Amino acid sequence: MESDPKPYRLPAVRSPTIHQMGDIAKDLGFAMDPNELKEYQGVVSTFLEDYDRLEDIPEPQLPVKYPRTPGYRPNPEDNPNNAWYWRTDIKGASSGKLAGKRVGIKDSIAVAGVPMMNGSRLLEGYVPEYDATVVTRILDEGGHIIGKTACEDLCFSGSSFTNAKHPVTNPHDKTRTSGGSSSGSAALIATGDIDMALGGDQGGSVRLPASFCGIVGLKPTHGLVPYTGAAMIEPNLDHLGPMASNVYDCALLLEVIAGFDDGLDPRQASNMEVPKYTELLTGDISSMKIGVLEEGFTKCNSDVEEVVRKAVQMLKDKGAIVEEVSVPMHHDGAKIAGPFLWEGSYETMFGGSGFNSCYGGHYATSLQDALARGFKTSPNDMSATLKLVCFIGEYTRRHYHHRYYSKASNLKRFLRQAYDEALKTYDVIVMPTIKFTATKLLEEGASVAETCTRGLNMVGNTSTFDVTGHPALSINAGFVDKLPVGMMIVGKRFDDATVLRVAHAYEKLRDGA
Repeated sequence: MESDPKPYRLPAVRSPTIHQMGDIAKDLGFAMDPNELKEYQGVVSTFLEDYDRLEDIPEPQLPVKYPRTPGYRPNPEDNPNNAWYWRTDIKGASSGKLAGKRVGIKDSIAVAGVPMMNGSRLLEGYVPEYDATVVTRILDEGGHIIGKTACEDLCFSGSSFTNAKHPVTNPHDKTRTSGGSSSGSAALIATGDIDMALGGDQGGSVRLPASFCGIVGLKPTHGLVPYTGAAMIEPNLDHLGPMASNVYDCALLLEVIAGFDDGLDPRQASNMEVPKYTELLTGDISSMKIGVLEEGFTKCNSDVEEVVRKAVQMLKDKGAIVEEVSVPMHHDGAKIAGPFLWEGSYETMFGGSGFNSCYGGHYATSLQDALARGFKTSPNDMSATLKLVCFIGEYTRRHYHHRYYSKASNLKRFLRQAYDEALKTYDVIVMPTIKFTATKLLEEGASVAETCTRGLNMVGNTSTFDVTGHPALSINAGFVDKLPVGMMIVGKRFDDATVLRVAHAYEKLRDGA
């Protein structure tokens, strides 16, 4: 008896047309006559048939454990700093370390069933079907997620004027930037609307808004916190970190989100240990050695330098040993970060729509599909800083085969060693987070040059530690003309506890506690 014929179904991957094969051959520099091209078309189509089976295999998904509704877009009167993207009411476990805490999630991090725009018109309308690992961990510990916080266009700005909906304003002066790209997270903490938030950091995007808004923001050691379920920019730079109004809450959130993610993030070691950071906040820094990084003050505004040095003096008066330290390679840190930010980000975000061949972890394929559609249909809706990434990334790919990315990757080891050498002598090193206070928001009609410069000119002290992976925290050291000044505390890799301990000791001195 003959078996019933299989019903027709659309193939997962269509066979290429001869015209498409010709375009690819031309781009690759292959000189082929029509007959040879036709032969390759047949062979390619045969191998692509395997993709039909791949499409049918169930894909593993990140868990969604707690009920929620989609939430809503807040009205302008309920969003005075434009810091919310979306409001939610997602309650986790009935008890835990974060019970009673109101938490904001940066909109580059997936929350299942809740719109995720990542600050960009390219993603508008995307709704993830999964919770990022850090979101699940927050809910497991009783956190109450009350919204998605606004961020910059695909997170590529250190200022706060590239969000596709509205610029995020600084609570201390609404004519000024809140810093980016975790702009909404910092602004909402500064206004007291939330107790803590998640941010992302590739060039300073946790610490920059923390500095401009006067809160606490920690970029943890690279790999300490799993990035699973967040929008990828560059795996070598991608960090998620805690933000809060005080050091204790920052340490508490780190306790919750840090730790091995069962291999879903390959940058993590399976044997990593997560201490109880809050129990190590003793306030005692007697005999601790603090290095004041000379190069971190180069071209720093004098009033900002004065505020930071006064903060360091308070630590010295409390018993810490404070000395000047020089790491000459710090001056090249941001330059070494450049190819990662330009070329690496371009290939990951635009070349792969969130795919990177060197990353062997979990992928959100629905996010890849949404990004690819956005890039194809709405490239003109990208911010100036993103278009700059595309120009530099594509130019260096076409004409320099990304050799400078490779060289920067080689130099990364020497840059890390330079800081490690200083940290053999000192428990932490300190410097200004940003060398100036929050600047005015961009005005309508600004040139491309001004837009790009104003969006990226504040990362001189921060981006280097995204490359090296050292933990780095910004804490408010004081004010200049009523605008906050951040002091950055940097420690040994995987010694985030000491960074938090020094920050907590300073906070107590600053607040007279």
